[in-house]
Amino acid sequence: MVHATALIAPRPQRIPPPARLGLAVGGELSRASGLGEGARLLLRGVEALGLRTWSLDIAAPEGRVTDVAIPASEKPPAGVPLVLQINPPLLPLATLRLGRAMLRRRRIVGFWSWELPAVPPDWRVGLKFVHEVWVPSTFIADALQELMPVRARVVPHPLAIAPPTAEPDRAAFGLPPDVVTVLVSFNLASSFERKNPLAAIAAFRAAFSDRNDRLLVIKVGYPQHFPADLARLRDAIAGSRNIRIDTGIFLPRQNHCLTASADIVLSLHRSEGFGLVPAEAMLLGKPVIATGWSGNMDFMDAACAVPIGYRLVAVHDPRGVYDIPGAVWAEADLDEAVVQLRRLADDPTLRAEIGMRARAAALARLTTEPLAEALCGLGLPLP
Repeated sequence: MVHATALIAPRPQRIPPPARLGLAVGGELSRASGLGEGARLLLRGVEALGLRTWSLDIAAPEGRVTDVAIPASEKPPAGVPLVLQINPPLLPLATLRLGRAMLRRRRIVGFWSWELPAVPPDWRVGLKFVHEVWVPSTFIADALQELMPVRARVVPHPLAIAPPTAEPDRAAFGLPPDVVTVLVSFNLASSFERKNPLAAIAAFRAAFSDRNDRLLVIKVGYPQHFPADLARLRDAIAGSRNIRIDTGIFLPRQNHCLTASADIVLSLHRSEGFGLVPAEAMLLGKPVIATGWSGNMDFMDAACAVPIGYRLVAVHDPRGVYDIPGAVWAEADLDEAVVQLRRLADDPTLRAEIGMRARAAALARLTTEPLAEALCGLGLPLP
């Protein structure tokens, strides 16, 4: 299907014109997805740097983010570069929807995100539809090296320009004031196996058993689309009185408030292309316990978080998205995770210290500086 669409989809001209005026961004701007949030962050970053922006929403109606305003945007003038925050397999379809006129006389940049150290073979087709590639982490840039003649430019999501702000409100989420609360937050559409919530449940149960002064909250997005995965979660916590699943539909600000209300954020993921949840938690001053491998290690280290050791294993993905021959991802060391959960849960002073260092590190490492360099690389002078 990808290759068939690529045969009829319009492609950008081989030699693009000089860049001018500002930047257009196309992607899932109205969707509650990692790629959608990345596109919105890119728009905010460009605007913060003083350049004009144009937005092109290329998203299906479901999963709309209702509290994020996507301004109507006229067609960007000729010469304005266009960043398509769309992964390679969907680029041909996206350019078909945009039309040949939108691609004419402009530089096209692909902003790609992936979660393994190897990429699928059909990603190669995307190179025909872009002049250059940006990625949000060195992990993804390394994964693309065998695919591309030129290394992808690393442009981390500039979260520090407008870090999430939220005051704790434990009562709003039914969290007892005197209970140490551990938060696991993930989207079922982002792969159950990759996010690995069963490891988080196992570590929490081994650390605290049924203690009523310890609580694990599992915030799940898109539960209605993956009932079998939700059933696996429910089976895993059966009989646990101190583990709760929250399937409510939250706006981003509500998610931030939930994170701010937690004491510890836990992510025993098998792989992350970037790691928006850990990054936002750090910016909210929360101590994060996370698998010490993949994209999150660009902004996380032992001084500002609690990276957990791991071993690399062959990928097995029941959905088939990540089943690439020879691909590996990480299995976090559960014994180490148990030790660290107990350590942080028992020491509120340590939690506060790590949280302060986490916020400072994220503010320093997720700035607009790499984006500014990328825009200058396009030939766009900054004010």
